Amino acid sequence: MTIHFALQRSALTRRQMMARTGALGAAGAALVGLSGQARAAAPAPSLDPARLQAALAALPDLVRRLQRTTSVPGIAMAVVHGGRTVFADGFGVRRVGGPGRVDADTVFQLASVSKPLGATVVAREVGEGRVAWDTPMRELLPWFALSDAASTAALTVGDLYAHRSGLPDHAGDNLELLGYDQREAMTRLRYVPVKPLRSAYGYTNLGLTAAAIGVAGASSTDWATLSQRAIYGPLGMTRTTSRFAEFMRTPNRAQGHIKGPGGWRPVPMRNADVQAAAGGASSSANDMARWLTMLLAQGRWQDRPLVGSAALQAALSPQAPGGHYGFGFNIGGQTAGGVPFFDHSGAFETGAGTVIRLVPQLDLGVVVLSNALPIGVVESLCSQFIDLAEMGEVSQDWWGRYSAALRSMLGPSGQLVGLPMPTHPAPAQPLARYAGRYANDFLGPVQVRAGGRALHLTLGPRRVTQELHHWTDDDFVFAAPDGFAMEGSLSLARFDLQAGTLWLELYDPEGCGLVQRAQR
Repeated sequence: MTIHFALQRSALTRRQMMARTGALGAAGAALVGLSGQARAAAPAPSLDPARLQAALAALPDLVRRLQRTTSVPGIAMAVVHGGRTVFADGFGVRRVGGPGRVDADTVFQLASVSKPLGATVVAREVGEGRVAWDTPMRELLPWFALSDAASTAALTVGDLYAHRSGLPDHAGDNLELLGYDQREAMTRLRYVPVKPLRSAYGYTNLGLTAAAIGVAGASSTDWATLSQRAIYGPLGMTRTTSRFAEFMRTPNRAQGHIKGPGGWRPVPMRNADVQAAAGGASSSANDMARWLTMLLAQGRWQDRPLVGSAALQAALSPQAPGGHYGFGFNIGGQTAGGVPFFDHSGAFETGAGTVIRLVPQLDLGVVVLSNALPIGVVESLCSQFIDLAEMGEVSQDWWGRYSAALRSMLGPSGQLVGLPMPTHPAPAQPLARYAGRYANDFLGPVQVRAGGRALHLTLGPRRVTQELHHWTDDDFVFAAPDGFAMEGSLSLARFDLQAGTLWLELYDPEGCGLVQRAQR
């Protein structure tokens, strides 16, 4: 669903990285300080104008060089400095095999970059006094609950925007892929085991979106309308929306791509309306440059206040355990020259890789958007350019570092991946003995049918179906459906006929993968 990076501070799981909003959560959503080798702690001087101009002049070659290396179909990039856009351009194609070229107005899915963008929508509502970061969720969304009653009573908007609710990483993402609508998916979060409120960081798309729709409800509207009214409209972001249908009606839009043996190929676009505030926005480089300009002006736009400075500053201050996340923004990163920055990355497994980075001391903002499953290109470009603008040279092999980090997380998942089939497996019971209706409160009904030499597993309103093949004894294996895991992933299904249970590895990240057989 969406990517979220925190590479300097902790190792990332593939699930964190693939913040499915899904995405690939720039684990889950944001790239915090991969450049953590600071050269100096003192405040940096203003950018040297000649050095900045040289960096801007070098940008097209940087982009084209990485496109030659990676064949990523399309990239758009913008840079803001001094209260204006100093660079905005597009490179490559909107769709492999299609005629459309990418330009600075081409609209891309933002994936998890939707989070900081949406955080400024909330910050404006906070500044206007309609809500506060510490407004209790029970006042805004009375039906939303966690599995712990005390946490539910104390939970605030800020808790969800800082990912400190106690929910585990990406809780509920699979519910969306199974076809549950927004209200139902969020309702089922109450069955997920949680850590104590504010005790740990757990990057969640559905949790953050719950806070957003609660804030929108306080203004008697929906999230997409509030976003347009509060931020997109006032900034003149005419190509930006938080509705998938509007994105799909845009002629100049980028198609998502994934890479296979034959190179990059287009795939169906991901409808992220269920998690709109976390990953469902779409925008262009030119539009995002306007937003970055407002952020660097501390909430002002065209010499007028738009977002309250105190509310915005709270979003850009440490709020999560560990101090590396604010409200919707990664914080605590440093440029290679030792200057603090704020940022966030985003990605979809269906082909979107995005990043924004703000360096307030240098009055510099960068956005890079791509229409390909993330392999490190957008983050590399961002870091290369900032190095050139700040120091006149690229400090290190950014592409080598980012691509290696992402490559290690984009492989197949599952505890049986890479293991040979058992040579002498313990025999299974007759397949009909495993068939039946199973369920739990989180996943809902699960149907297992016997057919031919395999079992057939079906879940969710979308009736997602997988074939289960015998491994050994009462263990079966299945390939993850599209969108749930990377190609080549292998998941375990373990039956306990005596207890009447089935454990599904793929659906267990939240600890809710055990389903109980219904009484016959």
